[in-house]
Amino acid sequence: MAIKVLVVDDSNFFRRRVSEIINASPHLEVIATANNGKESIDMVIKHKPDVITMDVEMPVMDGITAVQKIMDVAPTPILMFSSLTHQGATATLDALEAGACDFLPKKFEDIARDKEEATTLLQQRIQQIAKRRVMRVPEKKTGTTAKVTPTLKSNVDSIAKPTMNRLSTVNERNELSAKPSVIKRHKASGKNYNVLAIGTSTGGPVALQKILTAFPAHFKLPIVLVQHMPGTFTKAFADRLNSNCKISVKEAATGDILKPGCAYLAPGGKQMLIGPNGQIKIHPGNEALNYKPSVDITFASLSKSYGSKVLAVILTGMGADGRDGSRLLKDKGAEIWAQDEASCVVYGMPQAVAKAGIATESIALDQVAQRILVELKHE
Repeated sequence: MAIKVLVVDDSNFFRRRVSEIINASPHLEVIATANNGKESIDMVIKHKPDVITMDVEMPVMDGITAVQKIMDVAPTPILMFSSLTHQGATATLDALEAGACDFLPKKFEDIARDKEEATTLLQQRIQQIAKRRVMRVPEKKTGTTAKVTPTLKSNVDSIAKPTMNRLSTVNERNELSAKPSVIKRHKASGKNYNVLAIGTSTGGPVALQKILTAFPAHFKLPIVLVQHMPGTFTKAFADRLNSNCKISVKEAATGDILKPGCAYLAPGGKQMLIGPNGQIKIHPGNEALNYKPSVDITFASLSKSYGSKVLAVILTGMGADGRDGSRLLKDKGAEIWAQDEASCVVYGMPQAVAKAGIATESIALDQVAQRILVELKHE
């Protein structure tokens, strides 16, 4: 059965273009379109799509507000389309916090070399996020405004009725409140670490925020972050994390030196290397590489500079970036963990390290932060 898609955009041309790309796949079918956020809510209730593609800027109701309301009445995987600007980055991050699963630049030429590549990329993204059903769970954050974090469930059943969604949300919240007692039973391995490294892609912005906001200001280690993201997005993302976290977060720059209690986010469109004594070097990298930044590249440099003194975590993401770098770290005696399948938006990157026998633990997203704090013997 084909994956049912709702296309939401105020541009007739873009709706038609996206619909043509989606319908070109035998696995996908556009069942309806909407020209603003308000209309999209009605269409979701009426047609029950498996996936929604959503523009950010629209009249009557914008995409961010629409995402919030859809997550309240009929949680559905949503792929956002955004402009590659600072303003577009901020809006996209708002949409991800509201419950959207992933995003793509609205100008396909920004992400693909030709029409065929753009077509394949969009179709793959839709098929990947269709495997998940999102449920919106309010959660208090450290920032001045309330944030929401989506938890993810297997998309086996059809979308539940609003009443059941609210009931499930309450049940999930109760389950989460009971989990810390389980986490405390873990004991630290006794290993000594000099750096925490985290690699992620699709679903990563929300996952990283959930983890990093749980860390205390006196966090013992420097943190290296590699998130697949356009260059115009990483500065905005780092600033947002910095405002929401007790630790410091910044977009990494050449000349930075790793310091405890600070997280360094690899700039989009470039590669980040960590040299001896924690010196950061940012460079353009090989144009042939699929990922810029690449988890493999950064992790490989950490294997040379820190060896066994690295605690590395691979979070939700499409593809296998991070597997080879994690293997190099593992060979040096470093510890490698992976996010578990149930809590991933896309179980690609974590699955790659788990199947290769590189990861020693598979951990649910809501347990990752506490598990790290236990391992590092934080009080």
